[in-house]
This record gives sequence, C-alpha cells and structure tokens, in this order.
Amino acid sequence: MGFENYKPTIVMIALQFMYAAVTLFSRASLVQGMSPRVFVVYRQTIAFLLISPIAFVPRRKTGSSCLGWKSFWLINLAALTGVTINQNIYFSGLYYASSSIASATGNLVPAFTFLMAWVMGMEKVQIKSLRSIAKVIGTILCVAGAVAMALIKGPKLLNSEFIPTNELLFLGKENSENLNNWMLGVILLIASACCWSFWLILQVTLSANCPDHLSLTAWLCLMAAIQSAIVTFFFEPDFNSWKVTSSLEFISIFYTGFSSAVSFFGQAWCISRRGPLFSAMFNPLCTVIVTIFASAFMQEEMYTGSLVGSLAVIFGLYVVLWGKAKDKKEENIIEEEPVKQQIQETTITIQDFPDFTSCKVDLEEPLLTNKSTTN
Repeated sequence: MGFENYKPTIVMIALQFMYAAVTLFSRASLVQGMSPRVFVVYRQTIAFLLISPIAFVPRRKTGSSCLGWKSFWLINLAALTGVTINQNIYFSGLYYASSSIASATGNLVPAFTFLMAWVMGMEKVQIKSLRSIAKVIGTILCVAGAVAMALIKGPKLLNSEFIPTNELLFLGKENSENLNNWMLGVILLIASACCWSFWLILQVTLSANCPDHLSLTAWLCLMAAIQSAIVTFFFEPDFNSWKVTSSLEFISIFYTGFSSAVSFFGQAWCISRRGPLFSAMFNPLCTVIVTIFASAFMQEEMYTGSLVGSLAVIFGLYVVLWGKAKDKKEENIIEEEPVKQQIQETTITIQDFPDFTSCKVDLEEPLLTNKSTTN
C-alpha cells in the first residue's frame, strides 16, 4: 500500500526526465541544421501513428466517434494554437536561446493560464483575499522573471559560446548578433507559453464536446501534422529540408513522437490520482535536469540574468500554485457545508424517541412469529 502512494510521484519524476530528454534531443537536432517546421511535422506524425491503433481499433466495433462538426472545428483550433503555432515558435525559440531557458519558460504556463482565465472571467480575484493576492504576485514574479531572461544577461557563469550558424526564421540579415538571437529566442518561447496557456483553457470546452480523451489526442496529433505540413510546404518549398541527414535527427524525431504519445497516459493518470496542482509542482524539476545536462554535455552558456530570471519564474510558479491550492481547499469546504447541514438536520438520536426500545420489540415480534410458523 505504501508503494501505491509513491507511484504518482515516481511517474511524474520519470516524465520530467522524459521532457528534459525531448528538449535536449530537439535542441541538438536543430543546431545540426534541421528545420523546426519539418521537425514538428515528423513528431506529430509519429505520435499519431503510435497512438491511433490504441485510440481507434478497439472502437471500430462500437462505432463510437467524438468527431462531430463542432468537435472537428474545436480540434482544428486546438491543434492550430496548441501544436502548430505553439511548437513551431517553441522550436525556433529553443534554437535561438538555449535548452535551459526553453525549459524555464515552460514554468510560465500556470501564471499565463491564470491571467487569461481572469481576463475571460473564469477566475475571480478578491483584493482582500490572501490567496488571490498570492496568485497576482506569483504571476507578476513569473512575468518579471521572463523579462529578465530576455533582457538581462549579466556575467557568464558556465561554458563558452554556443552560437547558431544558420537562420531558422525569416530575418533580414544573416549572422545576427548573439544578443539579438537570444532576445528573439526568449520572446518566441514566451509566446509559445501563451499559446499553450490558451490551449489549456480551450480544453474545458473541447473536453465537454469530446469526452474520449484518447481519441481526442489522436485527432489532435493528426490535425496538427496536416496543418504543420501545409505551413512547411508554404514556407519551405525545397524538398531537401525534409531529408533526415543523421542518426541523431532520426532518433530525436522518433523519441519526441514517442514521448508525445506516452506522456499523455502518464500525465492523465497522475492528474486523475492527485490532481493538476500535483502535476504542475514537478515542472521546475525539468528545468534543473535540462540545465545540468545542457551545461555538461552540450556546452551551453549560463548567464547570471538567466539564472535569476529562472529562479523568479520558479518561485512565482509555486506562489501561484499555493494560491490555487487554497482556492481548491475553500471550494471543497463550501461544497461540504450543505452536506454537513443536511446530515445535521436529518440526524435522529435516541433521545428524540424515548419509546425507541419498545418500538424495536414490537417490530421484532412479528418476525419471530413468522419464523416459527415457517419452521
């Protein structure tokens, strides 16, 4: 029984190592010259091929499908924002910045999600409430940390220059300065976090219209692969960019596609056991893993401004999560109060019925009589 309690923790730690490996493998492939847009197409295609047999084959006999017209357009919108736009700008930002910064900006998602939900009226902010103030302060810390990562470099802490040599976005000048590339990369990564936050909010409507999460994931991967292929053909008509030129690129493509399919099960299982807050608490662990391995094996730079900004983002994340946890606790108390009140109103004590003992005897006597007659 003790091991059962630790299973979600073990799964979440394993998932953080998996996410870290995705970031490092992707970064290595992009530095070798692979197009980020092609990388997204291959990744989503492999993810779809791996998950579709599990999602669709068992449902062929029942004929159950969640793809109505409304679901179709919602899935397309989710695939466009959460995968096609999100991953294309994420991988470009990953190339221009670094693996550790890309992992750190992922911690902005809970803060941005709270901000968007508040603007849309899905989250309430009470000025006199400590938990609401915590969520606001945590969001400000996360945003300030992200700005620090983009604008402040400071003294170099670890390793030598690791400058990209080829362009991935449509910039007017070649061989731009490293500082401009760094700022552009961080801005793209922050924009990617915004897209992912919007995608999470969209999941509320999407899940209501398509409750089968396994089929939903398969359809998302398929639509994202088609959309990304159209974008790639439009911006990169040269078919040479589709060539996989090294074993590292092949391993990276297959592994990231595999991780997209596998991580869904692990993440969904952990959330069902412990809730989304438990899952989000492990996000900074991925940042630590990526920073250590990127510095040790990929000779990536680490600057003072990046370190301070990352710490601010992680601290802000935990402040936001603390506020959300308090909200959840308050909601549970509010939900339990009517139940407790109803129990108190319907509770019957022996004192309310002084003749309870005699009633009990009277009720049992016919039973004894019936029993004797039957025998």
